[in-house]
Formats: sequence, structure tokens, C-alpha cells
Amino acid sequence: MDFDTDIAIIGGGLNGPALAIALAQTGLRVTIIDALAVKTRKIAGFDGRSYALALTSTRLLQGIGVWNAVEPYAQPMLEIKVTDGRAGDGPSPMFMHFDHAEIEEGPMGFMVEDRHLRRALLAAVKSTPNIVQMNGQAVVGQQADGSGITLSLASGKSLRAHLAIGADGRSTGTGQRAGIKRIGWEYGQTALVCALEHELPHHGVAHQFFMPPGPLAILPLTGNRSSIVWSEKDQNAAAINALSDQAYLDVLRPRFGSFLGDLSIVGQRYTYPLSLSLAHDMVAPRVALVGDAAHGVHPIAGQGLNAGLRDVAALAEVIADTQRRGEDVGSDATLARYQEWRRFDNTTLALATDSFNRLFSNDNPLIRIARDFGMAAVNALPGLRRGFIREAAGLTGELPRLMQGKPL
Repeated sequence: MDFDTDIAIIGGGLNGPALAIALAQTGLRVTIIDALAVKTRKIAGFDGRSYALALTSTRLLQGIGVWNAVEPYAQPMLEIKVTDGRAGDGPSPMFMHFDHAEIEEGPMGFMVEDRHLRRALLAAVKSTPNIVQMNGQAVVGQQADGSGITLSLASGKSLRAHLAIGADGRSTGTGQRAGIKRIGWEYGQTALVCALEHELPHHGVAHQFFMPPGPLAILPLTGNRSSIVWSEKDQNAAAINALSDQAYLDVLRPRFGSFLGDLSIVGQRYTYPLSLSLAHDMVAPRVALVGDAAHGVHPIAGQGLNAGLRDVAALAEVIADTQRRGEDVGSDATLARYQEWRRFDNTTLALATDSFNRLFSNDNPLIRIARDFGMAAVNALPGLRRGFIREAAGLTGELPRLMQGKPL
């Protein structure tokens, strides 16, 4: 049977295009099927959304030729300060402080606005040979067999590929159609997301302030701006989000503090419910899942996109090595190698973020004392502290070649 493409990627967000570029650069024919129109993906203005990219994620972007277009707009994260406390009371004197100077590789990561990263990926997709984009197209059916997979589109067209990759988010249709089940739960928390302009410089320092209703992350952007991800109980978050910008800031200031001076909101404000969602399997016959399609975690450590990009780097490496050996890139053996590599790490990350959220999002006095002394202990032990810094930079575990700065 004739194949229309080697690899079909369902989903045109961030992970899908990054994977398409990596695979196409090995000579494979790749088709991206995106339910959204391309003009919807190309957002010109600043809308407040940003990502904390670990150092290893920037290496991946460098390896596929995207980072040079993003770097001028990226803010290095030089330090991370982690504190515990209550709104209006200020942070506990016991804290964790991570400084990039304690590792040799450079900044732990970079803050990048969604608009710059998305535009760079779209431009690279457009200029990379072997990639076909099908925008505004929805996959409504898929049928795998011994040699490949046939995708049925809402338009009535069909597409034949050796492998279909679901990069279509937590509600992944690709995974559902493949019969992959999920486990997960709601946290009863909502993330309030926006960007702030402030009077004083942040000096590249990221802050994580744990409060009983949920954590507040203050993440440095270029200039005197910061991105915030502020978690509150669902009902309280809905009430806060309904406020005017000024009233919103009035609620935020006791939590944020005055260390950056006067604050103002820039761009749009967003909310999204917080939950854990983990696929039982990352693969099925002729199907692989990456990113949120495989694992959706609490944003407490800012690792969601980084975990997805590690999926991308690992799957690209497994497929590239399989192709070089002349084997079937969509075979069960190929997919088993990918799942074996990534499943444990992703499950560990999901459980770790879940545990951290439960540990810190409460006001039990005994637990507060224990976690404060725990943070102080980590901060006082250079070896342990350095391990946390390397974890934040994405430098631990079995790194794919692209995340080591090596060619695929």
C-alpha cells in the first residue's frame, strides 16, 4: 500500500512542530495535521503567556535550528528562590536559593514568551523540506494495521502513514482512538496567569512562593517584566479573575510583595483549571504520544513543556536510529524503546509535582514546620543544592542527544 507520508503528527502547538522539524531533518517525510488555522497560531501581540525553558530544552531548539530566532527575546534565569508563607505575612526565613553559578553549564534556563517561540517554530516548519502542513483539518478516525496507520479527516480525505504521533493535548483524540486510557484527578485549584511590568529590575531571579491555597511563581521576562502563575482555590480564583485589572492587582500585591516596586498588568489575563492527567501507555500499535497527550502535570515546577520537549528529543532519536538501521519506524519494537525511555521519568514527574502540591498547599502547622526545615536543610547542603539546580536545568537522567548539544 502506498504511503502519503512517513510520519503523521496530530497537533500543531509547540511539541508537534518541534518534533516535525527534528524528524524532517533526518530525511523522513512528515505531515502536521492541525485542527487550528495557521493564522490562529500566528499571534502577533504579547498575550501574557510564557514558558520556563530548561537549559536542555534550549539545546534541543538549538539542535533543530530554532533557538537563534528565539534567543534575542529570551530572559536567562540566573537564580531561583523558593519560600513558604502566607499572603500579607511575607515569606518564612527558611528558604531554598539556587544560583546558576554553582553549575558549569550556564543559566538554568530561559523565560520565553509564547509568541516568540511559536513564531520561530512556524517559520522553521515552513522552511524545512519534507514537512507538509494540513491546517484547519481535524482527524476523526484512525485504523492501524501491520504495516501502517490510516487517518480519516473531517474533510473526507484520508492519510496513510507508517506512524501517527499524538501531540494534541490532554484531551488527545489520538490516544482515545487508540484505546489508551488515562488516570488523573482535579486539584480544586485554578491557575491565574498574566504578565506584569514592574518598577525595579528582577536581575534574572525567579521566585516560587508557596501559600496555603497554592503556589505563586514570579518568573523574569526581558526588561522590567515578569510572568506570574498564581494558583488559588477554584471559587476564589473565579472571583479574582472577574475583577478589574486594578482590583486584581490589589489582591495580588499582599502575595507578591513590594520587592519589585509598583506593578501594572501587560497583555491578557488567563485562567485554567489544574489537574493531573497521565496516560496508562505512551504508545499503541502505530501510535505514540508526546507532551500533554501523554502527561499533564501541575505547573508547580514549570516542567510541563520541558517534559514534552524531552519526549520529542527521545522519540526523534529512537526513530532516527531505527531509520538508520533500515527498520520500520512505526513497529512495536521501535515504540517500545520510546516508552521504556520516557514512561518512568514522566510518571515520576507527575507524582513529584502532585506530592509537592499536596505538601505545600495546606496550612497544617506541623507540616509547615517540617517543610520549612526541609528547605533550610537543602539550602545548607551544597551537594544536595547542586543536585536540585541540575534538576531545574534538565541535566539529570538519560538525556537524548539533542539535549546534550549533539546532532540527532
